[in-house]
Amino acid sequence: MTRRQRADIDVLDIIDHYLVEAPRAAIGLVDALEAAYQHIARAPAAGSPRYAHELNLPGHRCWRCARYPYPVFYMEHEDRIDVWRVFHSSRDMPVYLQDDGGLQSSDG
Repeated sequence: MTRRQRADIDVLDIIDHYLVEAPRAAIGLVDALEAAYQHIARAPAAGSPRYAHELNLPGHRCWRCARYPYPVFYMEHEDRIDVWRVFHSSRDMPVYLQDDGGLQSSDG
């Protein structure tokens, strides 16, 4: 699994927010993200393709973190999974997903 730099920044921003507002929840969020990444790695097709259709991006899926309103958006490829973004579900998802700020990947 690879993560775009934008996804890593998203996660760090979310954790920073929780560390200020609800430190115990920050730990839970990290655990929920790890569980989501593991689930996606085991069963990438389980994620919802809803935004793939809206954005005309075949292979694009999302999987929501348990107990937290932060879906993980990723692209399923034959040889890897590419995590694009992680942001609050109240955001305008198509707009955030079209942000090209996350083109670089980091190994995860």
